[in-house]
Amino acid sequence: MSKKVNANLVTKTISQLCVEANFRLRKDVLAALKTAYYKEKNSRAKSMLKDVIDNAAIAKREKIAICQDTGLPVVFVELGHNIQIIGDLKQAINKGIELGYKKASLRNSIISDPLIRGKSKFSPAVIHIDLAKGNKLKLTVLPKGFGCENKSQLKMFNPTVGIDAIKKFIIDAVETAGPDACPPYVVAIGIGGTADLANLLAKKALLRQINKRHAQKRISLLEKELLSRINKLNIGPMGLGGKTTALAVNIETYPTHIAGLPVAVNISCHALRSATKVL
Repeated sequence: MSKKVNANLVTKTISQLCVEANFRLRKDVLAALKTAYYKEKNSRAKSMLKDVIDNAAIAKREKIAICQDTGLPVVFVELGHNIQIIGDLKQAINKGIELGYKKASLRNSIISDPLIRGKSKFSPAVIHIDLAKGNKLKLTVLPKGFGCENKSQLKMFNPTVGIDAIKKFIIDAVETAGPDACPPYVVAIGIGGTADLANLLAKKALLRQINKRHAQKRISLLEKELLSRINKLNIGPMGLGGKTTALAVNIETYPTHIAGLPVAVNISCHALRSATKVL
């Protein structure tokens, strides 16, 4: 059965998701932070984890941003084949971003020209649209701060490379980020496709609940191994050492060309924020 969705409803929904994502830390992330706190033996790291947890509680209670860097909003759209949008979808999304960010007094961090720079604004967002079955419209807002976005890495491996070289690249990317992107991190990996798709896969990997491993056992075991090795780097919360440099490693894969093997790393700080609604 087909369904019509008015663009005004999209705008309203996106506006609400902007506020929710920036004020409320995801439940899975908060749970992982609390687990890390109870397991931590390093007193400085434990104290920092408590501060991070308290910060999330204050943000939720006082209705203020979890972090002053409210990011460049990345919007993921799953558009059902039987959905008809009445109006301009992208325009509706960007209008929702502006309304939500203004309403919540969030920082306007977007500049129109990446070279000239100039005055910052609230939009446009980065929008990714995927087609799906059915008559539902799924909207997700991921505000991505650039302290961690700047630590992204992409490597186009030779297709004959061994898995150890890929593991080393990922671990080295986290070690290079060090304390600069506000650990503990969620380390998201995209493997396969083209250069641009590998980066998108890594960004999408941040949307998966961090307490859920990849459905494919081989990839799930790789996630587990990488997390263990990353946490042995002893960077720890805010670079103060300890057991928890990363809360999770999430990997997404896609078929690729016989002559290539793209691997992308997208790191999120401890304030991994996203909010979703299905219309």
